Amino acid sequence: MNIRPIHAIATATLALATMGAAQAQTYGEQDEGRRFSDGSRVVCEDVEVERGSKDPNRIAGTAAGAVIGGVVGSQIGSGKGRDLATVGGAIAGGAVGRKVQGDRQEARGDRVVERRCERVWR
Repeated sequence: MNIRPIHAIATATLALATMGAAQAQTYGEQDEGRRFSDGSRVVCEDVEVERGSKDPNRIAGTAAGAVIGGVVGSQIGSGKGRDLATVGGAIAGGAVGRKVQGDRQEARGDRVVERRCERVWR
């Protein structure tokens, strides 16, 4: 196996990735209102973002709700009806658990306001 072509490809890929990152432009509050020759300008807005949440996808609430809903659903009906009730209960319970966890995270104040600036073409 010839290692040199693989090494050359890896080096070229790394160089291209580095050039792309070096050309990326970021803007701060000091650039707000700045206008460019192509008609674009820098606009800054306050954006609410989530901070410090250990479970931003609400997996724990969804899983707990699905288990509880499945158990409750399995107590209803018999035969195929019980199977359908179990599945339906798990789905509904997962949705409710996700909503409850999201409401609790929001009530605890896991969100902060940040000022973000971007270049817009308006």
